Amino acid sequence: MRFELDKIAIEEGCRDTPVAKRVVASAPAAVPIAYVADGRIAARPAPGADDAFGAGKRTMVVMRRRGNFLMACPAGSAKFACCGYLVLTLASNCPMDCSYCFLQDYVADNPAFQIYANYADALDELHHLASGASDRHFRVGTGELADSLAFDSLTGISIDLVEYFASRENLTLELKTKTDEIDNLLKLEPRGRVMVSWTLSPNRVFESSEHRTASPSRRIAAARRVLDAGYRVAFHFDPIIAYDGADRDYVDLVDELLSSIPAAKISFVSMGGLRMTPALRTAARRRFPQDAMLLGEDVLSSDGRYRAFTPLRLRLYQKVADALRKAGVEIPSYLCMEAASVHERVFGTVAPHPAQAGERLAVR
Repeated sequence: MRFELDKIAIEEGCRDTPVAKRVVASAPAAVPIAYVADGRIAARPAPGADDAFGAGKRTMVVMRRRGNFLMACPAGSAKFACCGYLVLTLASNCPMDCSYCFLQDYVADNPAFQIYANYADALDELHHLASGASDRHFRVGTGELADSLAFDSLTGISIDLVEYFASRENLTLELKTKTDEIDNLLKLEPRGRVMVSWTLSPNRVFESSEHRTASPSRRIAAARRVLDAGYRVAFHFDPIIAYDGADRDYVDLVDELLSSIPAAKISFVSMGGLRMTPALRTAARRRFPQDAMLLGEDVLSSDGRYRAFTPLRLRLYQKVADALRKAGVEIPSYLCMEAASVHERVFGTVAPHPAQAGERLAVR
């Protein structure tokens, strides 16, 4: 996949970093490159832009991250049955433009696509984590505030990450993506310690809501290629969106997946319903007024997010879970940002403790 850029800004202090040099060497000749004193200023919304968030996606800023790289998943909460996921923030925002994306609200004040050039500091944080708990296994992902592989052909960050994680026995890297940008991965030996995961949606959701992403079929084809190259694979049915015909479409999507990827080779599947804060709901509907996927009937939940009615969400979760069970092999599955009671109703089991869930998903 190739994404459009209007400009690239590189923080002066990052000029000689490996990632800045790769970007300069690989960027299209037509894209202007400027060196700036402070990348945070370059990442701010463009003055007067009709769609500052959309414009930010076409501006790449290579800069230093000022805070920690490693953190607990921001979606985690005592209200939900959590999966024990740890987030490594190496970038912010994404060149794709999904209508439901929470980043429209979360990074509205600094919408440029930011690449953090000092990610060697992130590896130091990982070393501290792994060495301080050598008897535990951790699943660490880079796909929370950005797509893990978007622009990897320019940055080459995946090369450094895979090489690092391949030599760490108690760390598992998850690269989460909606692209098929896997060329760098196919050159590497992950040694079973790197999984690549794809968000999957039916074609109707893809066509209506997931702009500039790879099609679901291309994502599944890319998953097959990395699986054959020695990577683990996982899949996120998230967000699951309720619409007329959704029951059939999600079952067909599971069937397409299992026709290409053996169930026994899937590390896990996650599911989550469409959920939006009031601010995100307003921003998404303003930017994508014609997207019918954003206009379904919903209700404000106790956590302050709009969701489809619980019986409707449960029905869709159960449809996907039942379709997966028909494979005849147990595929570890969990729900994202749902209460433990919902987990029990869908899977018929008590939701595990987050640390236990994290260990299980890391080593599967």
